Amino acid sequence: MTSRTLRKRLHHGDVDGKKNEHLETSGSDDLNEPLLGNYYSDTHAEESSLEETCDDERRKEHLHWTLLFSQLVAQWARWLANIVLGSGSLIGRLLTFPSTTQNGKSTKLLAPPLSPLQEARLRKLRQRLEVPFDGSRVEHQDALLQLWKLAYPDKELPPLKSELWKQMGWQGSDPSTDFRGGGFISLENLIFFAQQYPESFQRLLHKQDGTRAEWEYPFAVAGINISFVLAQMLDLQSAEPTSLAGIRFVELLQEDEMAFDNLYCVAFQMMDAQWLAKRASYMEFNDVLKSTRSQLERELALEDVSSVKDLPAYNMLRR
Repeated sequence: MTSRTLRKRLHHGDVDGKKNEHLETSGSDDLNEPLLGNYYSDTHAEESSLEETCDDERRKEHLHWTLLFSQLVAQWARWLANIVLGSGSLIGRLLTFPSTTQNGKSTKLLAPPLSPLQEARLRKLRQRLEVPFDGSRVEHQDALLQLWKLAYPDKELPPLKSELWKQMGWQGSDPSTDFRGGGFISLENLIFFAQQYPESFQRLLHKQDGTRAEWEYPFAVAGINISFVLAQMLDLQSAEPTSLAGIRFVELLQEDEMAFDNLYCVAFQMMDAQWLAKRASYMEFNDVLKSTRSQLERELALEDVSSVKDLPAYNMLRR
């Protein structure tokens, strides 16, 4: 079975963790028994007192050794975890990533320490996320016009406010009003998509694949939404990632500085495939986004994914 075939298999069950085993210890049943009455003779009372003293000594000794053994086990477990987590092996991942769900609720995970390179790239990505789109800034205006050139290389550039922008999937004549929570990075994502995967970009822009709905999703606005959903899914606004998808994404940053932008392209292509599979229409766009996020989280959890190109959905992209 090839590695590609392995990547295409969905993992059923817990991908992101192991069940925790623990040793339950309980006190002796004697401790819960009622105290003896005083109907014994004095001799019997003395013997009983001596026996109880011995029993107490034995219990104390047993308790001492149990506590000592527990401490040794805990130290051994921490030592083993440090070795395994430092190696970055698959076993390390399993120990680091316990189950993400408990009774249907997501739980926080313990992320392994970041390398200096990961920290630097994550910091740079967060800085990009903090930049809002500003229609008054020349560099933002130029980026918007660059996107038009990439989308329609044979057409003249329109004014920054024009009904022509609706052809690309902006909701009005002024694209700057559509960015909202997406920020400038969502425009950068669209430009990256057009430059790195031009064939896929053009096919999605012009809705060339499959049987389309009468009321299609607007291409540009959908792209902004995907940027926003990705940032949420990957936990990029937190001090450190605590979701499995966020932790695995930071691992991808080690190999690819543009992992977020590449993952964006995969997510956009995946969203369109979900749209076609569901035969969705405009009012179902949010449901399609949720399905896309769930599928992307499953693929990020696959054990043999060490780069964005290892994701099964990456194979749908065309350059």
